[in-house]
Amino acid sequence: MFERPRSGERAVLVRLALGGPADPEDLNEFTQLALSAGAVPVATITGRRDRPDSKYFVGSGKAEEIRLQAEAAEADVILVDHPLSPSQERNLEKLTGKRVLDRNGLILDIFAQRAASHEGKLEVELAQLKHIASRLVRGWTHLERQRGGGIGLRGPGETQLETDRRLLGQRVKVLGKRLEKIKQQRETGRSARVAIPIPSLALVGYTNAGKSTLFRALTGEQAYVADQLFATLDPTVRRLALPGGTQVVVADTVGFIRDLPHELVAAFQSTLTEAREANVLLHVIDASDPRREEHIDEVNRVLAQIGADAIPQIRVYNKIDRLELQPRVEQDAEGNPDAVWISAGEGQGLDLLQQTIAERLSCAVRRLRLRLPLTAGAARAKLYGSGVVVSERRSEEGFDLTVDLPPAEQAVLERLAGARIEAA
Repeated sequence: MFERPRSGERAVLVRLALGGPADPEDLNEFTQLALSAGAVPVATITGRRDRPDSKYFVGSGKAEEIRLQAEAAEADVILVDHPLSPSQERNLEKLTGKRVLDRNGLILDIFAQRAASHEGKLEVELAQLKHIASRLVRGWTHLERQRGGGIGLRGPGETQLETDRRLLGQRVKVLGKRLEKIKQQRETGRSARVAIPIPSLALVGYTNAGKSTLFRALTGEQAYVADQLFATLDPTVRRLALPGGTQVVVADTVGFIRDLPHELVAAFQSTLTEAREANVLLHVIDASDPRREEHIDEVNRVLAQIGADAIPQIRVYNKIDRLELQPRVEQDAEGNPDAVWISAGEGQGLDLLQQTIAERLSCAVRRLRLRLPLTAGAARAKLYGSGVVVSERRSEEGFDLTVDLPPAEQAVLERLAGARIEAA
């Protein structure tokens, strides 16, 4: 259904600079996208225009150049590093005789390859269906044929195109209902987990900044790490003990990228929810990237889209070994640590990062003395399961616990009959 490039397909890459000079880094990133999808670039065509051409996007002269290059290189597919309208995509396909995939379609394909969980696969399929909904008309004759007028089908009939659209719409509804059910189940599970919560961290950043490498270095988890775009897609959550014994939950999330398709931002709530509901975001940045400031802005733009822009951030400048720099901590105007320079791959500066996390969370976590009645055994078990118990004493009246909890969660325990909370 979705015309993805097959592994090993020969691809012609097309990128235009619109309204300004070309940036080689943009072309390099697009090449990495093509390689991540399994394509084999055999030719690259670049150019510059003040504005897109309405018929071919690239203009008639450039479109003819693409056709000739694709024929000479015996290409299977043409990949365009821009969102194309359905008509532009069809016109390029008709002229070149090759399949054409725009930037959004290419990123959707990579997501389809990376999704591992059931929910992730459903979200990718839903995003793909929405993407191709307006691309059903390909000029193929079978789309215009009328269905036969058999029993119950006599009259004007229904074109194949109308059938395809109707079936696509039905599938979108089915996927929407399934995802809503999964969302409800996830929220139920999250509510159970946060009944006695512990602080949470979410790793965010531009794709290939080293988030998964840092996740593995912090937690010891053998997370999948590869030098490719979108290596991590489905969220991975693990527990981490900070200096002083404070327990936190760390979540690795999908990497962001320039011009991330809106339908993907909307679809991948399972990953992005971890960022939206974290106590602190670890914004991982490739310190060696000359365009790191642009990438920081792009990540912050997506965070604003998902409603996570108000969550406190610690900027983590990774890969300092490439710059031959030493680990260090930077402070904001108020003297609070807000940036740490590390090398996750070399294990440099991880102690500074953990200390910084603990310091930033200290204002969100308080050490309290909690007295529970003997009848509150279930609540006590949840506290231990969450790893927030520092110490405990038993008495005839009940349990006397010392716990580390965020202030906002005290109300959960205060509502528990017979519970008493005071400063430790």
